[in-house]
Parts: sequence; C-alpha cells; structure tokens
Amino acid sequence: MIKKNLLSRAGLFAAIAFTINTAQAQDIHFTQFNAAPLTMNPAFTGNFSGQYRVAAIYRNQWRSVTVPFVTYAASYDAPLVYDLSVDDYLAGGIQLYNDKAGDGNLTNFSCLASLAYHKFLGANADKSLSVGFQGGYTQKSIDLSRLYFGDEFMNGGYNPGTSSEWNNLNNGVNYFTMNAGINWAHSVSQNFGYSLGVSGMNINQPQESFEKKVHSEVGLGMRLGVQAGAIGYLNDKFSIRPAILYQSQATATEVIAGNEFNFMVGDAEVRSFATSVFAGVWYRTDDALMVSAGIEWKGWRFGASYDYNTSTLKNASNGNGGFELAIRYIAPSPLDFARKLVYPCSRF
Repeated sequence: MIKKNLLSRAGLFAAIAFTINTAQAQDIHFTQFNAAPLTMNPAFTGNFSGQYRVAAIYRNQWRSVTVPFVTYAASYDAPLVYDLSVDDYLAGGIQLYNDKAGDGNLTNFSCLASLAYHKFLGANADKSLSVGFQGGYTQKSIDLSRLYFGDEFMNGGYNPGTSSEWNNLNNGVNYFTMNAGINWAHSVSQNFGYSLGVSGMNINQPQESFEKKVHSEVGLGMRLGVQAGAIGYLNDKFSIRPAILYQSQATATEVIAGNEFNFMVGDAEVRSFATSVFAGVWYRTDDALMVSAGIEWKGWRFGASYDYNTSTLKNASNGNGGFELAIRYIAPSPLDFARKLVYPCSRF
C-alpha cells in the first residue's frame, strides 16, 4: 500500500498539462498541470491515492496584446473497480474544458471520457504500469462577423460583409477524437520515486476545418508527448519535485522543465493529507518563465501561477503572459488513516 501510493502520485506529478499551439489547432495551455492531468495523458486517470478527485482551473493570457485568451477546465476521476489482481484497479474520469481566444472569439468546448488500468509489479508492489484510453467530443466555433478579409478593403474604404470568403466558411465544426497513453513508475525507497509516461493525443487526426469544402491537409495533427518526473524527500518535511515534458505536434515542438518545492507545516501522520506550502519555477523553452505558489490543506490544494513571456512577443506584451487560479480536492482514503501511514507522494 505504501509503495502503491507513491507510484500513483509520482506518475501524476509528471503530467505537465501544457500543450502546443500550431497553425493546425489551438490546444489548451496550462501552467498548473496538476489541475488538468487528464488532458495530458489518459494513463493518469485515477492515478492518485484517495476515493475520488475533483479539480478546476481558470487561465487568462495575452490581455496586454489582444482580446484575452480565456480557458476554464474541470475534471472528476476515481477508481472504479479494485483488486482486479491483487492491488490492480480500473479507474474512470471525465474532463471538460472551454477555451475562447482572439478577436474572432474562437471557442473550443471539449468533453473527454477516459479509462485506465493500473497494474502493480514487483514483490513489494514497488513498480506500476498504467495504460489509459480516452475518447472525446469537441465543438469549435468562430464569430465570422468579427473577422476582416482582404477583399473587404476597396478603393481606400472598408466594406464589412462583402468578402467572398463568407460563402466558403462555416461558423462551427465538431468532431470526435481518440487519445491513449502509458506510464511507468518505480518507488525506489520510502523517500524517492520516479515515473516516465508517453502519450498520443488526436490519434485519429480528425478534420477540423471551418471551410465548407474540407481538405485532407487540415486534419488535427497527432500530439506526441513524453513526461518524466520524480519526488525526493530531503527530510521529513521538505521535498523537491522536478519534472520535464517534451511534446511534438506537426512541425512544432516544445520542452518544459522545472521544479516544485514543498514544505509541510507541523507534524503529519499521512503526508498526502498534510498542511503544506509550495512554490515552483518552470521554463518553457523560447517562450516563458513560469512561477507558481499555493497551499495544501486536508486534501485541498489552492494554487496561483503567472507566466512571464520571454519570446520575441515580449516587445508587444511587455513581458506579460498569463495567470491562473486552480483548486483541487482529493477525498482521502480511510485506509491510510487506519494504518497511519507516512509515505512520500506528489499529491497530484
């Protein structure tokens, strides 16, 4: 049970919920990855110690440059069937998010449902292999009346609504997408564990063009991701939680690396339920420096974060990126308190 809890939470700590913005698609983009793990890898579904988990997050960015990009997300996941084989279990979850971006109010609403199987290995169940699958429905829309087309500018004047493009575009599109992922975790000791995950999102590469005449080249590109993370307790109260993410979609790639520092306040019989404060520093290559901070209390986690833009866009944005507010609750497992376990975990 001790090893199982470490493995579950170490796996989710590596689930950095950032995504890549490409010419083909606008994916959601979070700094506080722990608030939306199901958007990163389906194998993280139910990958925590507790009865159930609920989370919500709000993001606002690029206010200093254009109409703000605003994203809301909420999720629920929980183990469904226990002891399929010794400690193995099946978990399910649902992830909702809504994103609105830019002058044209490009809106993306998605609903994702996922299942994951968690297999524990080793004589002491100190290793785990998690496999997850996910299916989701996405609806995207755009306000054509707020767009500008070149042929609407004639003889030095602007004539809105006269573009021939109006006859070629729909104001909405919807599609089904499929995702899959796998995660390996190893509890090396009571105070150290690591995990490595691989995911494939948009495996079916759905069509998402707003053009009435659909072209094959506008299919949503598959997003491949690799997540790695570790948890190390330097003493009974202080831990470090480094993580790194590599993602690739179409011709775009990104690398994110950083660390969260966590300090428990007071004495705790169960680390996952302890009161603690945390602060993190992260860097997304050629894009942003990110900081986060917050508190954890009796299964609740409250966090805030801010992105400082470091790309060439900083000249227009004055370095301003985006901020987030996040909340998460994990209902504790009565078994943990019955055994008064003290175990390392990432609480994600």
